[in-house]
Amino acid sequence: MDIQHRFVRTNGIRMHVAEIGQGPAVLLCHGFPECWYSWRHQMTALADAGFRAIAPDLRGYGQTDAPMPVDQYTLLHLVGDVIGLLDALDLPQAMIVGHDWGAPIAWHAALMRPDRIRAVAGLSVPWFPRTATRPSTAMPGANGRIFYQSWFAIEGLAEAEFDRDLRATLSHLTWLWSGDNVGASADDLTMVAEGGPMLAGRQLPATLPSWVSDADLDVYAAAFAHHGFRGPLNWYRNIDRNWELLAPWSGSRITVPAIYLVGERDLLLTFRGMDRLVPNLARFIPDLREKAIVPGCGHWIQREQAALVSEALIRLARATG
Repeated sequence: MDIQHRFVRTNGIRMHVAEIGQGPAVLLCHGFPECWYSWRHQMTALADAGFRAIAPDLRGYGQTDAPMPVDQYTLLHLVGDVIGLLDALDLPQAMIVGHDWGAPIAWHAALMRPDRIRAVAGLSVPWFPRTATRPSTAMPGANGRIFYQSWFAIEGLAEAEFDRDLRATLSHLTWLWSGDNVGASADDLTMVAEGGPMLAGRQLPATLPSWVSDADLDVYAAAFAHHGFRGPLNWYRNIDRNWELLAPWSGSRITVPAIYLVGERDLLLTFRGMDRLVPNLARFIPDLREKAIVPGCGHWIQREQAALVSEALIRLARATG
């Protein structure tokens, strides 16, 4: 059984979709800076377990369309894209899984459309309840250094560096936020000199971790060769806009069955408030069936611990499919 590829129309864009298997649908949403390929291990495992695994290149990524305007990358657009994908595939429901930026898509799809989402799995990024504070004002910064998300939000700055050598950029980002990069401090992982650059001068190890090969990097570089980094970075440029648009759902809870997995060495766990949020997730997700902090694992959890993640997804899919 091989992974098949096709294009569908959804929410005004053409989306590239990878699929494998038959049975109840599991929709897999990648994060930054990846593409459908980051789910290849989970796709084959889910298919072998009797499920239909569907992994799109999300808006701005890979072979999917990448609109130029910044305001075309809000969470309402991104959730609309995946619900439209279910419509295009004639699927009344699916379990949804998201990693990194894909996790907010998955959480919000479950929040907004529980009629279409039968279960949700969030990897790395937990459900963040809306606060009264505009997100950009809460981002750290001092002594000429700013939070990487603030740096990403400066239009034209990050893509000028990242697009210069796609393969080198992807190698550096993969290494920086991996569980194997044990010597890095939280500030080194998340803070950038105002005005940049972010990656210049950083050293890569002689060999990357065993879970990322040269062939893998070739696939990711080819995916980013279609549009570069502008579309993916535009997701970060809508963080405040998302906060405004999502005000109607303030205080709402996710009611569908859910799990949350995060690597013990994930940079996300260093973010402000995570030490209070993760232990209390069940307050906001009453049917949270599993929560795990995976030892020794970094940010790229479905690649670093592919079998463990696949097993957790299959457990949820079997319990809710």
